[in-house]
Amino acid sequence: MSCRVLLSWSSGKDSAWTLHVLRQQPDVEVAGLLTTFNEAADRVAMHAVRRELVEAQAAAAGLLLWPVLLPWPCSNTDYEQRMSAAIRRAREEKITHVAFGDLYLEDVRNYRIRQLSGTGVEPLFPLWTSPDQTPHLARRMLAAGLRAVLTCVDPKQLPEPFVGRLYDTALLAELPAGVDPCGERGEFHTFCFGGPMFASEIAVQVGETVSRDGFCFADLLASGSLPGSQEAP
Repeated sequence: MSCRVLLSWSSGKDSAWTLHVLRQQPDVEVAGLLTTFNEAADRVAMHAVRRELVEAQAAAAGLLLWPVLLPWPCSNTDYEQRMSAAIRRAREEKITHVAFGDLYLEDVRNYRIRQLSGTGVEPLFPLWTSPDQTPHLARRMLAAGLRAVLTCVDPKQLPEPFVGRLYDTALLAELPAGVDPCGERGEFHTFCFGGPMFASEIAVQVGETVSRDGFCFADLLASGSLPGSQEAP
């Protein structure tokens, strides 16, 4: 049975890798990327990535972007109402599943399942694994050519100087003990700018680093390039 899938897209490496995994399955059609944006800042919620960069990712992936605009501040009720509207549209457009890049947090998975219950759209978790397997997953993504940069770190779990760094083998080797190499417990968030899921790399450079609401953010700009990256033609 074929699946028509909408992919929950944070702009980070796990979302990007989920796209790559889904595209290896002949019975799966990825119909679009579903992204929540802070409508006041026009940036991805939590990752704080500029919308234009997410649009560049969608173009490089050859997919439509499905933006969900969230107010700021955003209550859980606001979030659920706007996501419900997006899922209703998905159902109308014959979407059968929403895929998520979650790795092992059971409470997050259960929340997704509850939110989709009764909608006619089913959840998919293509990367679901266990905490002891994330080091292998991180190495596998990098070996396949995935390129990403840390856009946000939680300084309570990971020192601030890690923000703005490339997600590479050197960074993995320097992560403090107890930090998940995929950042699954919120230690860090990334922006994926290259890999087998894209037709070309997204040219970005790291701008200003700021601290806000207890997190450290690196502002990515859609000009220039990161060290070792290639300009898209």
